[in-house]
Amino acid sequence: MTTTIPVADLLTDDLLNRFDSRAMTYDRENRFFAEDFEDLVSTGYLALPLPVDRGGMGASIAEVVAATRRLASVAPATAVACNMHLYWVGIAADLERAGDSRGKFILDAAAAGRVLAAGHGERGNDIPGLFSSANAERVDGGWRITGHKIFGSLSPVWDYLGLHAMDGSDPAAPKIVHGFVARDAEGLRVEETWDALGMRATASHDTILDGVFLPDEQVITVCPAGFGGADNFIVAWFAWALFGLSSVYLGAAERAYSETVAAAQKKTSLAMTRSMAYHPEVQHNVAEMRMRLETASALLERMAIDWTAGVDYGVDWIVKIVTTKHVVATNAWRVVDTAIDVAGGGGVMKRNRLEQLFRDVRMGLIHPANPLFTHEVVGKLSLGVNPDEQPRWG
Repeated sequence: MTTTIPVADLLTDDLLNRFDSRAMTYDRENRFFAEDFEDLVSTGYLALPLPVDRGGMGASIAEVVAATRRLASVAPATAVACNMHLYWVGIAADLERAGDSRGKFILDAAAAGRVLAAGHGERGNDIPGLFSSANAERVDGGWRITGHKIFGSLSPVWDYLGLHAMDGSDPAAPKIVHGFVARDAEGLRVEETWDALGMRATASHDTILDGVFLPDEQVITVCPAGFGGADNFIVAWFAWALFGLSSVYLGAAERAYSETVAAAQKKTSLAMTRSMAYHPEVQHNVAEMRMRLETASALLERMAIDWTAGVDYGVDWIVKIVTTKHVVATNAWRVVDTAIDVAGGGGVMKRNRLEQLFRDVRMGLIHPANPLFTHEVVGKLSLGVNPDEQPRWG
């Protein structure tokens, strides 16, 4: 894919080598990628999608996907956490280009060097963003937000948490409030809970909101709950978040593939006269890995280019976005799973990079939109069933 942003110049080989050398330590120590973050800030990476007239690079979603994929090939956790900031800025930039000023707060904050995080994860809510277990109460000049958010990547460094909460004051017409709360807001605290299977360096701690005030000027939109509220902002949120996540898991799987190929060309067996690259099943498995990567890459690049070009798929954009994430994450997982098979016993050792990649990429299947949500949405929209129809099933 051709980009106008010099990704290789931004993420130089020297920089990526430094990230690569630190990734396994971050993972082993369950430590935030602080040094990576400082390096990325200094390069301007977090300003990739910020419009040029605000001091950014004006990168499109296609260009951000390419950069994220390159970063994820050496540091998946660093890439997935930074994606949370990038997607907010990208959404706001797209809205501004379309003449929609709702993202002004985001652009102003990013231009001032503020770091934005995502507060959408909630226990017991399998449709994040469209529904919420957090409560929004209308008060003078804004809203009071009470809730418990999980998977808060960038917890050590974020300045504003982009979140959503539900106003259920009218049970017949619940609304979702989307906005940003400041880190120093009264009633907000971060609880250090993150100790997960993979993506360990993200420091995705919990955030507790106890009547936190969300001022009107930091509210992005208030919309109907469910798919009925899926306007341009919500669809852009789906696109930027899920295409970014897809690029992370694809980049990590591509690294697992390259590690597998290099190892097979050197690995030997007493029963063979040449390397394991000549073993028919190694060839078969490597071919399966390559084809899965080619499929995932083609779909992600096509969809990112179409979004950038403004192709009008109407409501089908939701189908295409969640399908892309599902296909890429599923193929990426199968690639790293096969990589362990080909590597054999050595692949499960902590000193082997494949072991970390295996755990990191497995997170892609539970990362929203997960397979349960994806199949429900794609199935219902394909069959002409309103996803908001109640009862949900039956």
